[in-house]
Amino acid sequence: MIRILSILAALGMLAACGETRLDEAPEDLGAFQARVTHVYTEKALQWPLSRNADHSEWDAAIKNALETRLRRYQGAQEYDVAVTLEGFMLAPPGVPVLFSPKSAVVVNVFVYDVAEKKFLAKKHQMEIFESTTGESALLGSGHARTKEQQIQGLAVNIADKVEEWMADQHKEEGWFAPRPAAAAGSGGAADTAAPATAG
Repeated sequence: MIRILSILAALGMLAACGETRLDEAPEDLGAFQARVTHVYTEKALQWPLSRNADHSEWDAAIKNALETRLRRYQGAQEYDVAVTLEGFMLAPPGVPVLFSPKSAVVVNVFVYDVAEKKFLAKKHQMEIFESTTGESALLGSGHARTKEQQIQGLAVNIADKVEEWMADQHKEEGWFAPRPAAAAGSGGAADTAAPATAG
């Protein structure tokens, strides 16, 4: 039994090394600059077994994480980024080790090119899990974290995954590639409509 617990503890420590931080190094996003970031949580479904959480409890956490990550980029071209929370499961207290589910969310992501007046991505869906720490690996997220801590951790992971995905699209699809100065400066007051997210 002692040996098993030692192994589990070691695995927990390894998992903790991968915990996502809000202040991680920036990615390569080319000429990207966020004009507006939108967060919508009103239609999110609370999945079975989840701790109860009002939609309003998600808004500030996701908005702050998204703004913190994306406002670091000061490129010459403006883009709008929207994230809609589609569903969530905040892990409840369970049986440590034997039944210790991770909290998870599903989000849709929209990226809108202001100057070109078109979506680069519309309703790209992502499934995102909370990070595991040594304590949560052994005790389970529901025992080791409060609801507020779970929401905050998931918000950071949402911003992190969105940022990484956008960097991948920049590298593979040429998103945010610098355009001639005239094109980069063509977005004006007429381009103020927020991207639609109905669906």
